[in-house]
Amino acid sequence: MSVGDSVSGGDRTFRLVLEYAGGGFEGWQIQSGKRPSRTVQGVLGDALTSITGCPVRIRGAGRTDAGVHAWGQVASVVTQTRLSGEVLARALNARLPADLAVIGCEEVPAGWDALREARGKHYRYQIWNGPLRSPLHAGRWAWIREGLDVAAMIEAGAAFVGTHDFSAMQAAGSDVQTTIRTITALTIRGVSGGEIVLDVEGKGFLRHMVRNLAGTLVEIGRGRWEPARAQAILASRERAQAGPTAPAEGLALVRVWDTWSAGGEGTLRPVSRLSGGPLG
Repeated sequence: MSVGDSVSGGDRTFRLVLEYAGGGFEGWQIQSGKRPSRTVQGVLGDALTSITGCPVRIRGAGRTDAGVHAWGQVASVVTQTRLSGEVLARALNARLPADLAVIGCEEVPAGWDALREARGKHYRYQIWNGPLRSPLHAGRWAWIREGLDVAAMIEAGAAFVGTHDFSAMQAAGSDVQTTIRTITALTIRGVSGGEIVLDVEGKGFLRHMVRNLAGTLVEIGRGRWEPARAQAILASRERAQAGPTAPAEGLALVRVWDTWSAGGEGTLRPVSRLSGGPLG
């Protein structure tokens, strides 16, 4: 396939689902400045341009930070090409590096925008709680050596489900119109001394919100605070009252619900799903 074969006379819009290992990226979004940065959006854009020979416009459903992974990031792409979604996906994967892949690609109506059409997201935070480091968990799981009280973490997690002011869980210096957010489901499962997984679903998230939730729950799991403190932290609306920001390597964007995906808005469950026990 030559570049000339892929170009058409008009713009077309595609919905891409992306999987990536975030350790080698400085986040999702292309960054301005003299120092070169490797971002998911930038690497994807270079690959698209090499196929189409045309400028492309890429919009993500959300911005993942440096080191954060994704199993199901969604992006809208506007470009000129004659290729079908299936062929475009194969062409992209032939050019993309090993830490980034297209796992879904289909044409959508003109004007469809991944950020504007997003209705909810599912994030997962993974903790390796073994006393010794694990090479097979490195880079994907945050390592917490001290044994964690999973039952206490589950009890505390219930306080975060629902619609609240999450000021205490946003990154310092964030500039947003409102800090009110809704968590529709929160699950913690696993065992002390092994793998512990935190799943959080919601309609929108503040910057570092899930990592700050994870860091707070880890402090409660360590026994530094009682589970009841979670409610007090939310009520304080002060970032300094919450736990530290958990390392980026443990976080992954699992899925984005949008107006195009199966189930659309109806897939978000407005109930708490709190459970514990061994994984698998």
